[in-house]
Amino acid sequence: MRHVLSATVQNVPGVLAHVSGMLASRGYNIDSLAVGETEDPRFSRMTFVLRGDDRVLDQVRRQLEKIVTVVRVDDISSRNYVERDLMLLKVAAPAGPARTEVKELAEIFRGRIVDVAGDSVIVEISGTEKKLEGFIELMRPRGILELVRTGRIAMVRGSLPTRELTEAADGGRPADAADATDSLA
Repeated sequence: MRHVLSATVQNVPGVLAHVSGMLASRGYNIDSLAVGETEDPRFSRMTFVLRGDDRVLDQVRRQLEKIVTVVRVDDISSRNYVERDLMLLKVAAPAGPARTEVKELAEIFRGRIVDVAGDSVIVEISGTEKKLEGFIELMRPRGILELVRTGRIAMVRGSLPTRELTEAADGGRPADAADATDSLA
């Protein structure tokens, strides 16, 4: 089973190394890991995609929650969420019909060409894993020269604000916020 975990962590040096090292040392394989600053510069959000049953998920959550710099861990895969991945793909595309075809396919996938060279182009696409994999398969016969992906990022849908950052900054999670958050799950 595929799980998407979102962890809010303190934005301090070494957190990424500490978290990924802990998971690796315990034998957990991470399919995807993305990390970046949040709306509050004191915190970063890490998004993990991993595979395993509910027992594995529970073990990973407990291990993450033991790390001092980890503020909160949420399994968002059981909730209604939006997920995206960003990809840059350099493909062989000499000027002429081949380049036009790559451009048209990129547009169909809502991608865009961000660099043009004499014999290649770089296409930028964001979307779900399935969408990116589909585009990769269409480009493979044309000659993929280079490919890089960011890893998945995800956010729970809805207008209720996530209170985790404010509460963490204030030193904890009030009971009424815990009840409101738990009722959404």
